[in-house]
Amino acid sequence: MNKIIAIISCLIISFNVSASDWPHENISNAEFALEVKDRTPLNIIKELDNSFGKIYFFTNIRNLQGQRVKHRWIYNNKVMAEIDFNVNGPRWRVWSSKNLWPTWLGEWTVEVLNSKDEVFFKKEFNYINKE
Repeated sequence: MNKIIAIISCLIISFNVSASDWPHENISNAEFALEVKDRTPLNIIKELDNSFGKIYFFTNIRNLQGQRVKHRWIYNNKVMAEIDFNVNGPRWRVWSSKNLWPTWLGEWTVEVLNSKDEVFFKKEFNYINKE
C-alpha cells in the first residue's frame, strides 16, 4: 500500500513539475515537426533544409475550451497563412501545415492567437539551403 501511495505521489509531483515547464500557461507543448501521427508530433525539428517541402506546427492547448485559436505563419514579415481552430475540450491538440518553396529560406514564425487576435505564444524555425 505504501508503495502505491509513493508512486501516486511521484506522479503528482512530476505532473506539477511538467506543468510549470510548459511554454505557456495554455500550451503544454508546441513543436515544429515533419509529421503528425495519432495526434502526436513526430520528427521534431528546430531547423529544416529546403529538400523538405512541408512542415507541421503542433500545439497542445489547455483550458481554452469554447474559444477559438489561430496559427499564423509568418515569413519575411508577411503573413503566409492563417488557420483557425475551435477548442472543444480542456485539452485540445491541433496542428497546421505549410508547404514551403525551396527559395523561402530564413526564419519562419508561427504565432498562436486567441479569439481576440492577440498573440499569446510564438515559435520560430530556420529554413536553410541544403548543402
